[in-house]
Amino acid sequence: MLFNQPGAKGAGNDGATMGGEAVIDVTTENFMAEVLEESRHRPVLVDFWAPWCGPCKTLGPALEKVVKATKGKVRMVKMNIDEQPAVAGQLGIKSIPTVYAFVNGQPVDGFMGALPESQLKTFVERLLGGAAEGSDIAEILAAGEAALAGGDLAGAAEIFAAILGAEPDNVAALAGLARTQVQAGALEQAKATLGSIPAEKANDAAVTAARAALELAEQAASLGDLTTLEAKVDLDPADHQSRFDLALALNARGRREEALLHLLDLVKRDRSWNDDAARKQLLQFFEAWGASEPLTSSGRRKLSAIMFA
Repeated sequence: MLFNQPGAKGAGNDGATMGGEAVIDVTTENFMAEVLEESRHRPVLVDFWAPWCGPCKTLGPALEKVVKATKGKVRMVKMNIDEQPAVAGQLGIKSIPTVYAFVNGQPVDGFMGALPESQLKTFVERLLGGAAEGSDIAEILAAGEAALAGGDLAGAAEIFAAILGAEPDNVAALAGLARTQVQAGALEQAKATLGSIPAEKANDAAVTAARAALELAEQAASLGDLTTLEAKVDLDPADHQSRFDLALALNARGRREEALLHLLDLVKRDRSWNDDAARKQLLQFFEAWGASEPLTSSGRRKLSAIMFA
């Protein structure tokens, strides 16, 4: 991926010194350092433009004005697509001006065309969480969790990113974003998000849940076809390894209840199989699902009933 290329900080196209400036020029080589890495500290807007583009000449100064008014809370970078076409190509940009907003190393919002200054202000305020300044962060987090639970991954990512725009170190939002990335199959991005969490917060319940979800997704990625696993279990119900793998694969596809039932069945059949693997896997499921998931509490009760029968 282009976004994973190393890029040392340096001068932009205009020779400006990179670092704390609110508005700079970037190249493909320093995109990672000046956009992706910088966006872990504050939102970064990337203005894709070209010298021949008339609307770009209108948008650029207006957007710079709005960004500078945030007094360093937002950075804006300009990328000339004639000289630096690679990033725009990767993002699938077909027309300019186009603006992408990056938070925590990920593109989270954007727009095309030369918007009026009022709309630019609204866009930046939303990115900073300004539209929700009077709201309780807990309520916003709950909205993000609800979107994630409902399968609205884009909506969940946008909500968590908005919180991080206002509070870059909000651990619950970072963990929520990581779980969103896991569900989207962006496992490397989820790793990077979790890697940005301070060590002293590594044992936070939200972080351990996100880490467990990532580990489960990585395990499931190597299991192969779901239909094949189901056929193996149907053919031989005593094939413990296939039943175990099937549970992992089902969970990765959001079929939690089926995954739970297969592991509970495996515990019933042979509690000691593979060094108590089924019970341990159930505990990891419960950790990844979280205490608010009804299957977590019901699953714990059923597991206890089996263990102490």
